[in-house]
Amino acid sequence: MADSTDVFERKDDQPDRLTSLYGLTPKVETAILEAVQSGAVRRVRTLIAPLHPADQADLLERMPTRSASAMVRLLGDNLDAETLTYVDEGTREAIIEAIGPDALARQLQDLSTDDAINIVEELEQDDLQEVLAALSAEDRVLVEEGLSFPEDSAGRLMQREIVTVPSFWTVGQTIDFLRSGKSSIEDFFLIFVIDPSRRPLGEIALSRLLCAQRPRRVSELMNTDFRSIPVDMDQEEVAVLFRRYGMVSAGVVDPQERLVGMITNDDVIDVIDEEAEEDLLALAGVGDANLRSGLWETLQGRSSWLFINLLTAVLASAVIGLFEATIERLVALAVLMPIVASMGGNAGTQTMTVAVRAIALRQLDATATRQFVLRELIVATTNGLLFAALAAGLSYLWFGDPEIAIVMAVAMMANLLVAGLSGTFVPVGLMRAGVDPAVASSVFVTTITDVVGFFVFLGLAALYLM
Repeated sequence: MADSTDVFERKDDQPDRLTSLYGLTPKVETAILEAVQSGAVRRVRTLIAPLHPADQADLLERMPTRSASAMVRLLGDNLDAETLTYVDEGTREAIIEAIGPDALARQLQDLSTDDAINIVEELEQDDLQEVLAALSAEDRVLVEEGLSFPEDSAGRLMQREIVTVPSFWTVGQTIDFLRSGKSSIEDFFLIFVIDPSRRPLGEIALSRLLCAQRPRRVSELMNTDFRSIPVDMDQEEVAVLFRRYGMVSAGVVDPQERLVGMITNDDVIDVIDEEAEEDLLALAGVGDANLRSGLWETLQGRSSWLFINLLTAVLASAVIGLFEATIERLVALAVLMPIVASMGGNAGTQTMTVAVRAIALRQLDATATRQFVLRELIVATTNGLLFAALAAGLSYLWFGDPEIAIVMAVAMMANLLVAGLSGTFVPVGLMRAGVDPAVASSVFVTTITDVVGFFVFLGLAALYLM
C-alpha cells in the first residue's frame, strides 16, 4: 500500500507535469526574461526558437509592454510570423510599433491572406499604406481585395489560397498536381471542383481522394451536397453555420457564385471566442477592455456605463422618495426593501442571459420566442410563489407582523414576474430594434426590476400598513 505522503507529493507535482508538456515552462520563461533584460540576442533567439507561436504569444502577452517590445526587437526577423496571429490586439499593436512597417511586411508574406488581413485591418491609414507598399505586388493585390469587403464579413475572414481542380481530372492527375508544388496552400482539408467560370460544382475530402484509385474521375467522387458561404455574410452567421453543421471548412463565393476563397474552422473558433468575449464584456459594461488598455481608455469605457447606471439608480431612488413618509414611520420597510430589489435583479439577469445567448446562437425564431416566453413565465410564476412564501415567512419571524409578511409576499411575487418578463422581452425587443442586446439589456432589465420592486412594495405598504 502506498504511503499517503507519496500520494500527496504526486498530486502536488501534477502542475509541473502538465507544464512540462508545453515548451513554455516557468523555468524557460524566467530564462527568457533574464536574457531580454540583459540584451543577450543569441540567447533570446535560442530560447525562443523551440517554442510554438502560441507559446511565444502567451509569453509576450504576460510581459510588460517595454519588455515585450525589447524582446521583439532582439528577435528581429527571427520572430515567428504566426505569433502575430495569436497575440491579443493590444500586444500586437506594441509589436508592430516595435518592428516597423517594413519588418511587418516581411512577416505578412509568411502568413495566409486571412491572417494578413486580420493584422493590417487594425492599422492606421498611414501605417497601412506603408505596409502595403512594402508587400510584393501579388500579396498587395490579395490584401487590398480582402480589405475591400465589409468588416466582420466572410470576405475578411476567408483565405484566398485554395485548391481547385476541373471536373474532368482524374484522381491521379489531382495527386500529381498537389505533389508538384504548384499549389500555394500547405494545409487544407477540401479540394474544390469548379467549372470554367470558377463556380463550385462539388467538394472532395482529402481523405477520400487519397483512398480512391488513380483512374477515377473527381466528378465521380465529389460531394455535390455542399454549402457555400456568400462573401458578404456576417462572421457571426458563418460561425452559426459551422457550429450547426459541424463543418471543417467551406468555400466562399462572390455575388456571381464564383469561388473566391475558403474559411476554415480555426478562423471560426476565433470568431466564436471573439464574439463571446465581446458579449461578456458588454454585459458587464466594460467595453473592449483588456490588460493592456490605457488608463484613459479604461476610464472612458467604464465611466460611461457607470453614468448610465447612475441615472437609472436616480430613477429608482425617486420612486423610493415618493414614499419617504411611509418609510420614516415603519423601519421594517427600509430593512426589507433591498431583498425585493435584489431578488428581482438576479431573476431578471438569469432570464436575460439565457435570452441573449439564444439570440447570439440564432435560436429565437417566432415559434421559439413564443415557447421561450411561455416557459419563462411559468418559471417566474413558480419561483414567485416559492420565494414569496419564503420571504413572507422570514418577514413574519423577523418582525412578527402578518401584514408586513403579506406585503412582502405580494411584492416578491410581482417583482419576480416582472423580472422574468423583462428579462425575456427586453433582449428580444432590442434585437428587433437593431440594437445589440448584449450591450443594452442589463441596464433596462435592472432599472425595470428596481423601479417595479420598490413601487409595488412601498405602494402596498402605504395602502395597507399606514
